[in-house]
Amino acid sequence: MSSIDHDFTPFAMRMRREGLSNHIIETFKFYYTQLVEGRTGLIPECGIDPVEHLPNAEKFPKKLARVGEQALPKTITLKLNGGLGTSMGMARAKSLLTVKGGLSFLDIIARQIQLSDMRLVLMNSFSTRSESLTALKDYPELWDGIPLDFVQQKVPKINQSDLSPADWPDNRNLAWCPPGHGDVYTSLVTSGMLDTLLVEGYEYAFVSNSDNLGAVMDTTILGFFVENRLSFLMEVTDRTPAHRKGGHLARLPSGKLILREVAQCPPDDIDFFQDINRHKYFNTNNLWLHLPTLKEVMHSKGNILGLPMIRNSKTVDPRNPASPKVYQLETAMGSAVGVFDDATAIRVPQSRFVQVKRTEDLLVVRSDIYVLNKDYQVVPNPSRELDSILVSFDDPRYQLIDDMEARFPSGVPSLIDCERLRIVGDFKFGANVTLRGEVELINLSGEQAEIKDGTTIEGSRTWSG
Repeated sequence: MSSIDHDFTPFAMRMRREGLSNHIIETFKFYYTQLVEGRTGLIPECGIDPVEHLPNAEKFPKKLARVGEQALPKTITLKLNGGLGTSMGMARAKSLLTVKGGLSFLDIIARQIQLSDMRLVLMNSFSTRSESLTALKDYPELWDGIPLDFVQQKVPKINQSDLSPADWPDNRNLAWCPPGHGDVYTSLVTSGMLDTLLVEGYEYAFVSNSDNLGAVMDTTILGFFVENRLSFLMEVTDRTPAHRKGGHLARLPSGKLILREVAQCPPDDIDFFQDINRHKYFNTNNLWLHLPTLKEVMHSKGNILGLPMIRNSKTVDPRNPASPKVYQLETAMGSAVGVFDDATAIRVPQSRFVQVKRTEDLLVVRSDIYVLNKDYQVVPNPSRELDSILVSFDDPRYQLIDDMEARFPSGVPSLIDCERLRIVGDFKFGANVTLRGEVELINLSGEQAEIKDGTTIEGSRTWSG
């Protein structure tokens, strides 16, 4: 028995006790072996080239929309719905957070689907499944036909000290982690969902994150995908300063496309990674899949797609920095752009990436910068003339959702004419507050400062007591 087999035995035993399938165990072993061999998953700058030009979806001919419309009955919308919103202090499915017009992410998705000729499938986690499906009982039309969801798998965390299975007696659930959204391919197979979809005649999947409100069906893009007989398509958009830490598209010397996430960037190359003029295309995580080809490729690879490993360094208890250091082995679903022979990418407008990762993002989406239209799409307000906004809460009292909402009890300010917003210190905002231009609010008084109803602010203001 090899040393790797010996080292992996405790993981295999633990995973079998959890009822995980052999496919999942073998996939995890594939990445654990790389870790034991000393691989880091890092992609150095010297091994890649920037991507200069891509097909522009905004210039696609209108005839492609007709092709896409014809393919809609054979297309599903697949939403990744496994997140708990822990970065914003949530302990429930993030997609249930009220985001716009009194509706949650999941409400908006469900209502979009009801207006389309498509089916919705969720990839839930063990943590989000029950409450997400309960919420969707308000939409009985979605329950006809194929199953509404399948469940993402979980894998053990790994002690950094000796590469053994991590444990945390205070909460043994924290010894497990999701294997990243790259697990979507494995979970489609192991859950039986992929076979179900193929038997029912579905050929195409539009895949995106449930917290990306810009990820809506576009029949022109679907038409491009179908007409060009592609197996895999990634949507990317122009990087802005707000996207410096997001995964970017690059090209290998062979000409193949590759996705590099910040966790895969060597520390010495971080300046290159964050150079938005050099690496100018940002992965929206909106993907298009040809399901029969996915089935063929997975079968040919023994159901291990072989996506690049991401080695994330964490503590076993994310809320306790003194808890043991662990590795979480993950993959990114967008990295499959390097697996499919005919994979390609297209440039899409910024409006197709309206993702809420932080409370700053939530403030912007809830503001008048975006509107909820009759098709239940969250779109840029046509009255806004500025291209973008940069919001930063330089104070920990705004980082958790409950704390942030307590400081905006009467709703968020008008930001339609705001270019930049920086908040330092404790503020309580009244109703109908308007912020314009570049706004900086600094409270050094040691007490909460109140911005009264109807106030308009432009420029920098400081409260010093």
